[in-house]
Amino acid sequence: MNTPLRLHSLDNLRASMMWLGIVLHVSVNHLVGESPLPWRDSATSRVADLLMAFIHAFRIPVFFMLAGFFVALLVQRRGPGGMLAHRFKRIALPFLLFWPPIVVLAVVMVMLFVHRMLRGSLGLDPTIMPPLAGKPMLNTMHLWFLYLLWWFALATALVGWLGRSLPAAGRAALAHTMNGGMARLGGSWWGPLLLTLPLVLAGASYRHGLVTPLGSLRPPPTEWLHNGMFYAFGWFLYQGRDTLLPLYTRHWPRYLLAGVPFFLATGVLLQLGRGPGGLAHEALWVAFSYNVCAWLWSFGLIGLFLRHLPQRHWLLAYLADSAYWVYLVHMPLTIGFGALLFGSPLGALPTMLANIALTTAVCLLSYQWLVRGRWIGRVLNGPRTNTSTPTPRPQEATA
Repeated sequence: MNTPLRLHSLDNLRASMMWLGIVLHVSVNHLVGESPLPWRDSATSRVADLLMAFIHAFRIPVFFMLAGFFVALLVQRRGPGGMLAHRFKRIALPFLLFWPPIVVLAVVMVMLFVHRMLRGSLGLDPTIMPPLAGKPMLNTMHLWFLYLLWWFALATALVGWLGRSLPAAGRAALAHTMNGGMARLGGSWWGPLLLTLPLVLAGASYRHGLVTPLGSLRPPPTEWLHNGMFYAFGWFLYQGRDTLLPLYTRHWPRYLLAGVPFFLATGVLLQLGRGPGGLAHEALWVAFSYNVCAWLWSFGLIGLFLRHLPQRHWLLAYLADSAYWVYLVHMPLTIGFGALLFGSPLGALPTMLANIALTTAVCLLSYQWLVRGRWIGRVLNGPRTNTSTPTPRPQEATA
């Protein structure tokens, strides 16, 4: 295994995907089309809808791939038990510590936003709060990724412990078969098509065929299947890294370009589904085209960052270090600044840019003043190490 680790390219990718989360959650305030949330700015833009569809196509898939990749690295180095202890400290413990205050803060911000929408002023009135359609009262919000990832880590450890009961020869043969099969899927032109089929099955019961997280403490099987596919692929990507990573590095433009027609087809299919008479089996066709795009763009982005951002970049390194904190606190901020900027005469796009800039600034300043080098930083990222060496330090792939 000659792939150099630590892979700064994957840290850079993680940092970029984290910042896009701010763009995503600001855009949701300005959607023209259907919104998954009951609050919305009076200024809307089709650009917000396009950004939502574009970023959603690859952001969560990339995060789960990176998570599976680094869990595999931890299992190789520390065994299932060591991996699970590490994931408890970096995933379960931060979730338990930060979920309650973040939920409270987010609810306050939503009340401010709704009050501004309905009454034209900032205020707190629980009686005018609209229900979250289809969402449980006890909601993990954007932390659903963290919650689900802990259970994936636990399941990985259990599989590892059970695998030890197999004879060594059988265990090696099974690993060789599975790793080889996934390497063929990840390295062939037809692989993304087959990898998409379980995702189509998962999305069959959803509107437009696209799995959307409920934020439930008991996620439905469809969420396990959909997100577990990308997590499992990340695991096998680590096993086949000497073959697949160079492949993605060489051919990243092809993967990104190949995803474009599937992304465009998704938009066309959605429009046909809204037309007179609709489109037969629209959900299945949309799920297929959108998820093929997700696989292709995820492979392409991994290759792009491996090819062009393989070294530690000062800005992206800082963003990578702050990514976990930004992930935790950015959602209430995008809602709060959305309430303050509601009805701005600037229009939708300048208002979106202002919210993105303000949220980014508060996230990074609070990280610098309250988290970096302090106990919160140690809880989230562990003790700081000398990053000038190539020693791998598994990072959390936060959403």
